[in-house]
Amino acid sequence: MDLFMMNCELLATCSALGYLEGDTYHKEPDCLESVKDLIRYLRHEDETRDVRQQLGAAQILQSDLLPLLTQHSQDKPIFDAVIRLMVNLTQPALLCFGSVPKEPSFRHHFLQVLAYLQAYKEAFASEKAFGVLSATLYELLQRGWEERQEEDNLLIERILLLVRNILHVPANNDQEKNPEQLAGVGQGRVAQERSTDVAELEVLRQREMAEKKTRALQRGNRHSRFGGSYIVQGLKSIGERDLIFHKGLHNLRNYSSDMGKQPRRVPKRRQAAQELSIQRRSALNVRLFLRDFCSEFLENCYNRLMGLVKDNLLREKAQQHDETYYMWALAFFMAFNRAASFRPGLVSETLSVRTFHFIEQNLTNYYEMMLTDRKEAASWARRMHLALKAYQELLATVNEMDMSPDEAVRESSRIIKNNIFYVMEYRELFLALFRKFDERVQPRSFLRDLVETTHLFLKMLERFCRSRGNLVVQNKRKKRKKKKKTLGQPVASGTTPYSPEELEAVWPSLAEQLQCCVQDPGLSLDSVIPFDAASEVPVEEQRAEAMVRIQDCLLASQASQALTLLRSAREVWPEGDVFGSQDISPEEEIQLLKQILSAPLPRQQGTEEQGAEEEEEEEVEEELQVVQVSEKEFNFVDYLKRFASSTVIRAYVLLLRSYQQNSVYTNHCIVKMLHRLAHDLKMEALLFQLSLFCLFNRLLSDPAAGAYKELVTFAKYILGKFFALAAVNQKAFVELLFWKNTAVAREMTEGYGSMDCRSSSRKPPIWSPEEEAQLQELYVTHKDVEGQDVVDTILAHLNTPRTRKQVIHHLVFLGLADSVKDFQRKGTHIVLWTEDQELELQRLFEEFQDSDDVLGHIMKNITAKRSRARIVDKLLALGLVAERRELYKKRRKKLAPSSLPNEEESLKDFCREELEEEENLPEEESEEDEEKEEGSEAERAPQGSSVLCTEKLGQSLHQEGFSAPLLWLQNCLIRAADDREEDGCSQAIPLVPLTEENEEAMESKQFQQLLHTLRVRPPASEQETFWRIPAKLSPTQLRRLAASLSQPKEEAERQPGLDPQVPGEQGPGEEHQKDHRAQALRTLSLARKKKAGLVSPGEEGTPGGKEQLKVAPKKRQLLESDEEQEEDEGRSRAPERGAPGIQKKKRFQIEDEDEDD
Repeated sequence: MDLFMMNCELLATCSALGYLEGDTYHKEPDCLESVKDLIRYLRHEDETRDVRQQLGAAQILQSDLLPLLTQHSQDKPIFDAVIRLMVNLTQPALLCFGSVPKEPSFRHHFLQVLAYLQAYKEAFASEKAFGVLSATLYELLQRGWEERQEEDNLLIERILLLVRNILHVPANNDQEKNPEQLAGVGQGRVAQERSTDVAELEVLRQREMAEKKTRALQRGNRHSRFGGSYIVQGLKSIGERDLIFHKGLHNLRNYSSDMGKQPRRVPKRRQAAQELSIQRRSALNVRLFLRDFCSEFLENCYNRLMGLVKDNLLREKAQQHDETYYMWALAFFMAFNRAASFRPGLVSETLSVRTFHFIEQNLTNYYEMMLTDRKEAASWARRMHLALKAYQELLATVNEMDMSPDEAVRESSRIIKNNIFYVMEYRELFLALFRKFDERVQPRSFLRDLVETTHLFLKMLERFCRSRGNLVVQNKRKKRKKKKKTLGQPVASGTTPYSPEELEAVWPSLAEQLQCCVQDPGLSLDSVIPFDAASEVPVEEQRAEAMVRIQDCLLASQASQALTLLRSAREVWPEGDVFGSQDISPEEEIQLLKQILSAPLPRQQGTEEQGAEEEEEEEVEEELQVVQVSEKEFNFVDYLKRFASSTVIRAYVLLLRSYQQNSVYTNHCIVKMLHRLAHDLKMEALLFQLSLFCLFNRLLSDPAAGAYKELVTFAKYILGKFFALAAVNQKAFVELLFWKNTAVAREMTEGYGSMDCRSSSRKPPIWSPEEEAQLQELYVTHKDVEGQDVVDTILAHLNTPRTRKQVIHHLVFLGLADSVKDFQRKGTHIVLWTEDQELELQRLFEEFQDSDDVLGHIMKNITAKRSRARIVDKLLALGLVAERRELYKKRRKKLAPSSLPNEEESLKDFCREELEEEENLPEEESEEDEEKEEGSEAERAPQGSSVLCTEKLGQSLHQEGFSAPLLWLQNCLIRAADDREEDGCSQAIPLVPLTEENEEAMESKQFQQLLHTLRVRPPASEQETFWRIPAKLSPTQLRRLAASLSQPKEEAERQPGLDPQVPGEQGPGEEHQKDHRAQALRTLSLARKKKAGLVSPGEEGTPGGKEQLKVAPKKRQLLESDEEQEEDEGRSRAPERGAPGIQKKKRFQIEDEDEDD
C-alpha cells in the first residue's frame, strides 16, 4: 500500500508517537494518547482491514513500537498501551478474516496482511525485545498471588498472547524442520544418510548418461540438408490414409498423437490438493541450538506440559481446534526422542492406550467432518493429516519399544499392542481412510503417510500374531431384531388353530400351573393392562381382543400371565360376567380358562396379512439394528483380504506414479502391500489394469531403473503373470480397461461362470413348462384333501426332486397360493411332550449318560423322532443336565496307570481330565442356542462326578491349610446367590482377594483347579485381573457349589478352631470360644446343605440340626466377625500350616486405565 494513500488522521497520529535519532527513540508528549488512538482506529476498521494494512505499510511496529518497548519499558502506562497495540496488530490473518477468502479482492487483502505479519516476525528476532518481555514477565511472576493486582494479571496474559501471535505467524513457504534430521545434528553423517545420498547421486548420474547417449544417437556422421518425409504404415492419420511423418527417423520414437494438442484444462474443483509444507535445512549453529532445546524440553517439560494440555482439552477449557497443536507437538517430540537416544520414560505421558484412543477419536471426527462439511473440507483434511502423523509416531514408538533390551519396556509394548489390536476401531481405521481418500482435498503427503502407517501397522500385527499363535479380538456386527407393531401379544394373532386333541393334551400341564398360581397370594395385577390405551379402538370394544390375548397366553404355557389377564379384564369389564363374576371361586376360574382355551375366538387380520406377498410382510415388522459385541479368533489373512479392493489399489497406484520423487521406504511400502495382495492372496488379476501397466512401462524404460530394483522385479512378476493368463484367456486384454473386484479377478483366472457355479445354490431353480404343468395338476388335485399335507404329497409325486421350500415358493410365484404361510405345518409353533415320552427320555438318558455321545444315542433310540434342539431343551427343562456342554460328544484320553495307590492321585487325574474336556469344548455357540440356553436354563446343581471332584479337592485344600480362603470363597458364592435372587438379574462378579492369604490362595495351582471345577471363569485377557463368577450360574447352583465346599464333620471336630495358638497359652474362655466357633461352622454347613436340598433325613435329625434353629439368627454376624479375625491372623498362621510359599507375580502396568476417555 502506498504511503501517500494513507489516511491523514492516521498519519498524524503516527507522527505524534515520536522519532528515532540514531539508536535513541525520542517520544512525543502525546505519545500515550496516540497509542490509544491507534487502538481505537483498529477497533473500527472495515472488513478489508484497511487500518491494519496502512500501519503495516508504514512499518509502525518496526520503527516506533519496538523502540518504545525496549527503551521506555520503565514507563508503565506507555508499556501497557504498546503491549495492547502489538497484540492487536499481530493477530493471525485467519482470525481477522475468519477464513481464507475465495473472492480475489479479499484474498489479496488477506495475503497482504499475512506479508505484514511475516515482517513483524522478522522484526521480533531481537534479543532486546525478548529480553524486555522476559524480564517483565519474570518480575510479575515473582510476586505473590495476593500482591498481584488485576492490571498485573492482564499484563501477563497480554505478554503471553503477544509471544503466541509472533510464533504463530507462518514462515515463508511454510517450511518445517525434520525431527529425525534435527536429532542427528552434530553426530556426523551416519551410514544410512551416506547410502541414501549415494543412491540419489547414482540415479542422477544414470539419467545424465542416458540423455547424453540419446543425443549422440540423434547426431548423424554427416550433416543432412534434407529432413525428409516418411509414411508410417499401420498408423492411421485423421482420415483413412497412413500417417505422414515430416521429421527425422531418430524422432519417430518420441512421436505421439497428442503432439501439438492443447492440454485439457482441469476444473479447479477437480484439481489435486497442493502441498502446504516443505522441509528445509537451516544453518548448522541454528540446528545445534534447536537440538539442544528439544533435548532439554523432553527431559524437563514434556511430560508435565503434555499432561496439563491433555487435561484442558478433555475438560474443554481450551479454544477450538487447539488439539491440533497438541498432536503436532506429540508427533514432533516423540520422533525426535526416537531418533536421538530412545528413552521411553521421557515421553511416557503420551505413550499410553488413552493417547491412542484420543488420537483415534479426533481422527475419526475429522474424517466425518471432511465428508459432511464440504466447504471446509481442506481445513478438516489438514487436521486429519496432523492426527495421522501423531498416530503414526505412536505406532513407531511402540515398535521401537519391541527392540529395547529392557524386558520391562518390551512387556509394556506387548500390553499396549494387545489393547490396540483387540479393539475393532483401530483395525478398521486404515480401511476407512483408504476408501474415502479424495485427492482433491487431501494432498499427496497425506497418502504417503497413510501408506507408511498402514505398512507399519500390518507389520506389527503380523509379527504379534506369529508370536502369540492365536489372537482373540473384539468383533462388532449389526444384528437385526424384528419388533412387532402389535405390542403385548405373546403369540401372533395369525397362528394356526389347534385341533381339539392337541388342546386336550396341553390342558393337564396348564391345569397344574393354574392350580399353583391360584393359590399364590402374591399374584399382582398392576403389571398387566388388558387393553391398549393408545389404540384408536374404544376400551369398551377391546374385550374380544383381551379374550384372544388370554387364549394366546394359555397356548404359550404362560399360565400366570393368563390368570392375571383374566382378573384384570374382570375389573375393567365387570358387566355381563364375561370374564367371571366378582365372587368366582378358584375352581370356576380354572374351568373358565379351559373354556377360553378351547373356544373358537374370532381373530382380526391386518391389511398387511391380507397382502399375501413377502414385500408386504416386511411392512408389518420394524427392523431394528443393534450393534452386537462379541469376540472371535483373529485371522491375519482374512484381515488382509479386506484390502483387496479397487479403491485401496487405486490409492497405492496413485502414489506409485511419483516413484521418482518418493523415498526408498515409501516405494518399499507400496510394493510390499501390492505383493501381499498379488502373491500372498493369489489375486494377481486385481493388478491387471492398463494405467498400472503404463506405469510399469515408464518404469522399465527409465534410464535409472537400476536404482529401483524392487519395483522392477515386482513389475516383471505381474507382467509375466498377465501374459501367462492372456495365453489362455484372450479376453484378458479387454479386462485391462477396467478396475476389478475379487469376484471378477477369480473369474479371469478360474474361468468365466465359475463364481456362478459356486453360488448356484443361492439362485432359484429353473422350472420347465412340463414341470410347472405337473405342479399345477398335483396342487389342484390334492389341495382339498383333508388329513394330508399337500406339499408332502406333491413332493412324493414329482418326477424331478425338489425341496419343500422350492415347491412352496414356486406355488406362490405361479399365483396358486397367496403366501408362504398358507403351507405351514401344524404344530410347528408348539412341540408337545406327553408323559410317556418324558419318561422314555429320562430312561434313555439314564441308560446312556456314561457314554461318550449321550445325545446321539438318545436320538437313535427315541420313539418319537424330534430335532436335536428340541431334545436338548427338554433335557434342560427336566433338570437332567446342568448345561449344554454336558451333551457334547466327549473325547476320552487314556490315563496312564497310577503308581500310587492313593485315592487322591486318581482323583486329581480324573479332575484334570474333566478340566481338559471343558477346555477342548468349542468357545462359541450359535446365537439361537445361547438365547435358548439363557431362557430355558433351570436351576440345577452339579451332578455326579463334578460334586465328588469338588468335595475331594476341598478336603485336600482343608488339609493343606486353605480353610480361611475356602470359607471366603464359600461366602462369596452365597452372597452372589442372594444378590441374584434380590435383583432378579445376573452378571459376572469378580472375586477380589482383599487379604494376603486369599491372594496367595488365588495364585495356587491347586486352588485354581478347584475354581475351574466350580466353573469360575479365569481372567479373559490382560484387561482382566480377577477370576469371575459366571452370570449363567443360577442362585440354586451357587448355593449347591458353596455347600460342596463345606468342611466335613470329622475335619471340623479334628480342627474345631481356625486360630492356631500355643496349647499352653489357651485359657478356659478361649476354649469355650473355640468350641462355639466350631459349632457355628458345623451349623452353617448343615444349613447350607439343607437350603440346597442335599441334607439327608438322618443328618437333619441330629442334635446339631436342632441347635441350628437356635443359632441361625446370629450365624451371619458371628461368621463375619470370625472372618475378620481370620484375616487379621492369616499371616501368622500360613507358615505353621506348612502351605507352600508363593511369591506374588510382578506386573508391569504402563498406565492407570480407570480414567474414562
